[in-house]
Amino acid sequence: MVNAFPLQGARIHGGPDRHGAALHDFSTNSNACAPCPAALQAVRQADASQYPDASYTALRRKLAGFHGVDAARVVLAGSASEFIFRITALAAQTVQTAGEGGTVWLPPHSYGDYAQAARAHRLAVATNPSSAQLLWACEPSSPLGAAHAGLGGMVDERAKQAIIVLDRAYEPLRLSGAPALTEAQLQTVWQLWTPNKALGLTGIRAAYAIAPVGVGEAVSQLDQLSASWPVGAHGVALLQAWTDPGVQAWLAASLCTLRGWKARQSALCESMGWTCLPSDANFFCARPALPDGLTLAQALAQLRRHGIKLRDTASFGLPGHVRVSVQPPLAQDALRAAWR
Repeated sequence: MVNAFPLQGARIHGGPDRHGAALHDFSTNSNACAPCPAALQAVRQADASQYPDASYTALRRKLAGFHGVDAARVVLAGSASEFIFRITALAAQTVQTAGEGGTVWLPPHSYGDYAQAARAHRLAVATNPSSAQLLWACEPSSPLGAAHAGLGGMVDERAKQAIIVLDRAYEPLRLSGAPALTEAQLQTVWQLWTPNKALGLTGIRAAYAIAPVGVGEAVSQLDQLSASWPVGAHGVALLQAWTDPGVQAWLAASLCTLRGWKARQSALCESMGWTCLPSDANFFCARPALPDGLTLAQALAQLRRHGIKLRDTASFGLPGHVRVSVQPPLAQDALRAAWR
């Protein structure tokens, strides 16, 4: 069973809005310990006077070595969203060549660009993963920050017949739990990585994917679908820094800090009467206890006027809840004061 996508208006994202950047921004999942000093220095020292190598030879090798894979499996992308649209285009081309009607399967609660890309390429959404040509997974998931239930079984059943993309944007920011897929299963799916969140440099748009084993033709097709130089000099610097042992050590230390902040923030939210949902990542969803006569939208607007921004999860298919990233104690206390 499939459903056609209706037309949709403006996309909803966290982060700066028409009012600018919030003083205390809980709406994006960037690492609140950041920016990573070494990564920031690398970006600042990037030579923007020249084009990057159009084939990204050295960068592909660095990323391949970091993940222990062949460099031919590394696909550079302008951002995670750019890759989402590009691989959706590949799926659409594949089904058009076969003369079939293409379908995409999405997790029940997921990042809006998965659906937006499907709409752009006239692909319908399948209610059952067994009938889709393109399947999306995210772990830890967004907005919940949880495990992807049944992911291993879905991969075992569908990896040979369909394109499966595992969005691993929040794997570097995992604070508990463990990945659902084995190392062998990971080699059968596309792994999408966006280090800018973990390094706290989300303004630098750069990402990459690790292709499954044995899909060289699909990698070539994705390269053909890409504009030239999808990653600029600053993005190259960010991705190179990502592989540095010192940067990885900084990230590991930041996770320890985030765990303490998360425990404090969860307790603070519960003290305000909010119901917090379980999460393995540096963010979680909560159902606020709203004052009588106040809607969630009104409450969030009032908080925004106090310099605090939360992420309404209605666009994720989770109405009545907010997604809150883990922030330092100062921001947490400002949230509590503003809520009162």
